Amino acid sequence: MVGTKGGAPKISAGSPSSALPTAMQEASRIVDETLDRVLPKPHGLHGRVHEAMRYATFAGGKRLRPFLVLNSARLFGVELARAARVAAAIEVLHTYSLVHDDLPCMDDDDLRRGRPTTHIAFDEMTAVLAGDALLTIAFEILANAQTHPSADVRNALVLRLAEAAGNNGMIGGQMIDMQAPQKAFGTDEIVLLQRLKTGQLFEFSCEAGAILGEAKPQDRDRLRSYARDMGLVFQITDDLLDVTSTAEKTGKAVGKDKEQGKATLVSLMGIDGARAEATRLARRAVATLAPYGNSAPELCELPLFLLDRES
Repeated sequence: MVGTKGGAPKISAGSPSSALPTAMQEASRIVDETLDRVLPKPHGLHGRVHEAMRYATFAGGKRLRPFLVLNSARLFGVELARAARVAAAIEVLHTYSLVHDDLPCMDDDDLRRGRPTTHIAFDEMTAVLAGDALLTIAFEILANAQTHPSADVRNALVLRLAEAAGNNGMIGGQMIDMQAPQKAFGTDEIVLLQRLKTGQLFEFSCEAGAILGEAKPQDRDRLRSYARDMGLVFQITDDLLDVTSTAEKTGKAVGKDKEQGKATLVSLMGIDGARAEATRLARRAVATLAPYGNSAPELCELPLFLLDRES
């Protein structure tokens, strides 16, 4: 929901938690409109890479990271247009990671979000370049003055996303994941892998609202802690789907972790144990937001909502 103050559109705090699916759909609509504006329309001799960028980005998906940006920003009265640009930036960066993750040299997947992956729909070379272009345009969006008038805020966003996506973040997690089939990982190693590969982008998404709102350091810390637990809930439920669901429901191949010999929290704890751990983490994530009272209903509902997801 959108409110106004002083003529500037702001994200309001009025949606009840029971309306979470509707709120997520609205967040998707907002970020898709922004993505359409910030992504280049196909043009020139290099138009094919633009087509591939758009193909990958507008393939559907939950838009969960943008949802986190919009709702964390709402806590601090951030203008919707600014939050939406950051939401678009994290979504294109996340999309780049999926395009590259699907490549033959990585996970070699033919299906993503229920349709052919980018390297299948186009070709491997175009998919690599499209991923590179999506990665770089994320930082172009954040560095633009339209995202925030303060250069210090823009710099903080760029720095935090670079940390989250880089060698000690998502890329580091991907490196560990690529080695996983040859390693005998225990719980600590798997949690580290998942926190880096998946969790770091969730942490940025939640912390971004506090950065945009120039909030206190304790707010950034609190939202980062929430995202850390919520991210593990997301990954555990994703691993559960890999064991218990079908490609038709998830929109991607299932059973690959077992096929490749990768250890997960599900394989170590069992299905019931992993579900219990996800529930514990979800409740702790909700408790972390207690200082905000009723100002973050969707953020409080989300970890519990993830426990029952089917895709």
